[in-house]
This record gives sequence, structure tokens and C-alpha cells, in this order.
Amino acid sequence: MQPTLSLYNTLTRRKAPFQPLNAPFVGVYLCGPTVYSEAHVGNARGPVVFDVLTRYLRHLGYTVRYVRNITDVGHLEGDADEGEDKISKRARAQQLEPMQVAEQYTNLYQNHMEALGCLPPDITPRASGHIIEQIEMIQQIINNGFGYETNGSVYFDVPAYNAAGRGYGKLSNRVVEELLAGSRDNLAGQDEKRSPLDFALWKKADERHLMRWASPWSEGFPGWHLECSAMSRKYLGAEFDIHGGGLDLMFPHHECEIAQSQACNHPTNEAQVWMHNNMITVNGQKMSKALGNFITMSQLFEGTNTTLSQAYSPMTVRFFLLQAHYRSTIDITDDALQAARKGYRKLMNGLRLLDKLVLPQGTEQTADTAAADAELRKLSADCYTGINDDLNTARTIASLFNLLRKLNAYAANLATLAQVSTEALTEATTTFRTLVQDVLGLQDEPRANVEDLLGLTLDFYKIAKQSANQAREEGNMEEATKHYGEIDRIRAALKDQGIVVKDTKAGVDWAYSEE
Repeated sequence: MQPTLSLYNTLTRRKAPFQPLNAPFVGVYLCGPTVYSEAHVGNARGPVVFDVLTRYLRHLGYTVRYVRNITDVGHLEGDADEGEDKISKRARAQQLEPMQVAEQYTNLYQNHMEALGCLPPDITPRASGHIIEQIEMIQQIINNGFGYETNGSVYFDVPAYNAAGRGYGKLSNRVVEELLAGSRDNLAGQDEKRSPLDFALWKKADERHLMRWASPWSEGFPGWHLECSAMSRKYLGAEFDIHGGGLDLMFPHHECEIAQSQACNHPTNEAQVWMHNNMITVNGQKMSKALGNFITMSQLFEGTNTTLSQAYSPMTVRFFLLQAHYRSTIDITDDALQAARKGYRKLMNGLRLLDKLVLPQGTEQTADTAAADAELRKLSADCYTGINDDLNTARTIASLFNLLRKLNAYAANLATLAQVSTEALTEATTTFRTLVQDVLGLQDEPRANVEDLLGLTLDFYKIAKQSANQAREEGNMEEATKHYGEIDRIRAALKDQGIVVKDTKAGVDWAYSEE
């Protein structure tokens, strides 16, 4: 029996068995990108982690509704309540409509997530398509005494919220008095606010803002924090199961989301479990444009960033992101990516191995397979231990390698399969295939007509080998040397493509290079 899935909840700061609010249904919301530029490798970690989470929840039998939004309005420069909208600024610079910019980078983002093996969310709402819902939510907040209008803009009243005992800061574990002490000097230029902690629910548009909508307060646009509260509530209800995002979003974005949901009708903490993936560093440093180590997804896939020595395939990147626990930092380096490529190829070779694990004809099954069955079943069960422990994909991958070593041992001497029962072997191969492909989402990356090309090349290899052996038997070493040279050239050419030729007793075969 598989252990219960436990998840770490940022809100409670403890790990606990996951219990859906309305089993078998599970609602999951992940904060998506602001589509004013191309996504960088750090933007990919959350989608990959939550893709594994939703895949695993479905594997466990839950019916999941997975929502990942697109922010196409309201996210101002500096993540604060002043400055120009990031998308409007890019549109102005490129002399485009803001929605052209948003559409361009939305499509690019979704293409990159698909390449990384992320299944499409069930719903991908856009902030600009939910203005009515956001206006309705603001009105509820005002009616409940937690919002106020000033000069056409509407702000959330954090002091009033805290006076009502709602606890602003409980997600990020921040104390309001300390926040106030550190923010009073920042109130300059924001004299519309009653408190420096207050945040925008609606902003009156000035002449710089190209995107604007009519509202009861002004022609303007919604605040950045508001959109996720409104859209998650629309598609998942006032309270749902899991809300996720990067650790950098915990404060103020997610903190403000909880405050908004608490201040509405049917007050809740929005989600019962809040999950945050950690950040990515590059060669030990924080990734930033100023340091010149900012890596976009296209640069990673094409090898065009000076930080990288070569291109890395999407599945290599996915494996790289999953070989660390989601709550730990992960450092991206050339060495780490090359190691990830080896690990990914090792698992792909494992998948190719599974169908070959067949007891040779004429070999009798051992009467007592209990010891071998117990060992194989323990290796299989261990593969689930990690992922059930707060989605620890790093531990699961390590366990899969342990299981693969045992399966490789059987493959090296198929006669030893007589020592294990068919049932235990089937359980082991099913576990390996299911976790690698269906849960971790690691797939064999397509190569154009790879089987046909490899088959043709291996035919040439066989002919050259037969000719070399025949020439050697006839004592014609000059002819043999010529054919051996051809064999070496074929081997070298295939190795350059990540393929190694394997001479076995059964004939010539191939495998992915793990170097």
C-alpha cells in the first residue's frame, strides 16, 4: 500500500497528510507569468513542480482542476503600486498594442512549458478577461469596511483589517509593526494611501496607461494582487485545496491575496495549503540581468547564452529541475546540466530495457522466489516514499536509479529472472514506467525517424564487422584494418549524436550515451 501524500504548508509551517476539502475533487491554482518578456529558467520551476503535483494527484485517483493564470494587466514596475504597467511600457517601446505584447509572450511561454513536458492546465484565465469579477470583489471589500477610495483609486485598508483580527502577515510570518517601521519613509509620492502597508485594489489610469476599463471609481485597471484572488475564487471557489507559486511571491503577493479573500463575503485563507518553490541561482549567484547571467528559456534550449557552453534539451532541463527538492534552491551550471543529461538518458535507457526483461525460453522458474520478490518489491516501494514526502522528486529519482540497477542486473543475465516471480517483476517495471513517464513526465525526446536512421546505420556497422572478421580469418589484415576503421567511424559518428553501439551475444544493439 502506498504511503499517504504529505505536503508542507507555508501557512501552518508544518508538513501534514494531504486531505482534500471535497474528495475526490482537488482544486489547484498556480500563479502564472506576467507576459511582458520571455520567461527565464526560474519561471519554469513552478510549472514543472506543479505539473508533477497534478500528475501525481491524478495518479492517486483524484479529479483535479488545475488553474494557472496569465497576468496581462496591472503588474506595475517594481511590483509596487506606482510606475508604469510592465506590458504597457514594453508595448510603448515597440509601438505595439499591449495585447500584441501579451499575446506574443503568452504563446512563447506556453510553447516552452509544453516543450518541458508540462500538461496544459485545465483553465488558463487572463486578468484582462476578468475585470467584472475583480470589480465585484473590490466592492465587497469596500462594503465590508476593508477598502477605501481616494481620487479614483481604491486601496486595501491593512490597519482596519488587522484591527478586525484578521492577521496580515500570517503567511510570510511578518509583524505589521516591523513592516510599518521599515516602510514609513516609502510613503512619499503615495499620499493617497492612509498607511504605507495599504495596497492597490484599483488604480485610476494616468496618461501613460494604455490599458484601462470603466469602473464605479474611475477609468483604470485592477491591482496586481487582486486578479489571482478573483480568478481562483471564480474557478475553484471561495476556498480550495492548493495554491502555489515561487518563494518570491509569498510577500507581498500571496499575503495580499489571503487578505483580499478574508475581506470578501465568505472569508477564507483562499487555499488550505500554500506551497512555494524556491529560487534558482546561476553558478552560485542570484540570476539577474545586471550580473549578465539571466538565462531565458530560448537561450537555454539553443545554447545562445554566454553562461552556457552548449544547448540543453527541454527534457534535460526538466530532469535538472526535478533532481532537487522544490523547497530547496538549485544552482544551474554547465556541469549540473551535463550531469542532468546523463541522468535523464539513463532513465530513458531504463524504459527501453523494460520490454526486454523476458525469461529465456526453456528456462524454468525457481520454486521459491520469496527473497528476490521481497527485494524487488522493496526497491519499488521506495520509489514512492520520496514523492509522498512533500513531493521529494530528488529522492524518488534516486530510488528509481536503485531500482534500475537491479533491473539492469537481470537484463545482463536474463536467466536470473527465474529467481523472481512474474508478478513482482511486473510490479517493478510498472512502477518504473509509471513514475518516470506519467508522474515525473520524462519522455523520450523525438528524433526525426530515429529508429529508421539507427537501423540503417547499424546495418552498415554489421556489414563492416562481418567483412572485418572475414578478412581477418583469411589473413588479409590490410582489408580487415580498412573495415575496422569503418567500424570506428560509425561508432564515433553515433557517439556524437549521443548514441553508443553495443555488441551483445544476441547481436548488435544501441543505447543512449550516459557520458
